[in-house]
Amino acid sequence: MPIAPQFSHVPVLADAVVAAAQPLAESAGLLIDATLGGGGHSALLLERHPEWRLIGLDQDPTARAAAAERLAPFGERVQIVAANFADFTPDEPALMVLADLGVSSPQLDVAARGFSFRLDGPLDMRMNPDQGRETAAQLIGRLEESALADLIYAYGEERLSRRIARRIKADLAEQGAYSGTAALAYAVAGCYPPKARRGRIHPATRTFQALRIAVNDELGVLDRLLQQAPDWLEPAGRLGIISFHSLEDRRVKTAFLRDDRLERLTRKPVVASEEEQDSNPRSRSAKWRLARRVDAG
Repeated sequence: MPIAPQFSHVPVLADAVVAAAQPLAESAGLLIDATLGGGGHSALLLERHPEWRLIGLDQDPTARAAAAERLAPFGERVQIVAANFADFTPDEPALMVLADLGVSSPQLDVAARGFSFRLDGPLDMRMNPDQGRETAAQLIGRLEESALADLIYAYGEERLSRRIARRIKADLAEQGAYSGTAALAYAVAGCYPPKARRGRIHPATRTFQALRIAVNDELGVLDRLLQQAPDWLEPAGRLGIISFHSLEDRRVKTAFLRDDRLERLTRKPVVASEEEQDSNPRSRSAKWRLARRVDAG
């Protein structure tokens, strides 16, 4: 039986990632996958570049187990490290650094992880349950109403943030805690007019995004990656990042424009084809940006 069958999924924007590595095809060296997940992108690159070695980082123990199984055919070329990319420093420069910032389908689809508003589970949302961070339930319980509204607006870009925060705090005052993700999603949806609850995007999407970002300090660790990753690269090495919402994409775009160590190779982000979006709906919001390390010498 597979170690982690729930992590069997198709990596988004795979063609763009493979194409980005093609100019390095004749080189031997290191690939750093800063968000290893199930190992999908890394497997594609190791197959096409037999002289490459991989260091794969992931803070999620389930993802590491799945990646170890998927990448086992590559043997000693693969090293999997239990780490958040913000806390990592390589021992040698890399040909390519890759980061896929999205929450993987398996994390969303396993109710016990607490990321999903469609599947009932505990209000957790921690990428690494062993890290000691507060859960989403603890976060909404700790914050005052105004601070919670500001968080939902800033990280979720949710225009009804104040109404939602007011409802959440009123519910907590009345019942003590939400029973799980479904109860919170129901409360958030109730803050929307009836017609708006039936759109393609679930009304709780932005609020859940905001809580997940806050629980895992996702923007903070992304800022640290953008600061550190150029120094991980060999001259002419590639830094490629897949983001899934505007808060991340704006940070990546700005870093690639302003960092003297980098030359951007994608003036506009690469997005999924219609065919990929049809076959994998979670690719619809994916954006790929690529930059090259400038040789300061």
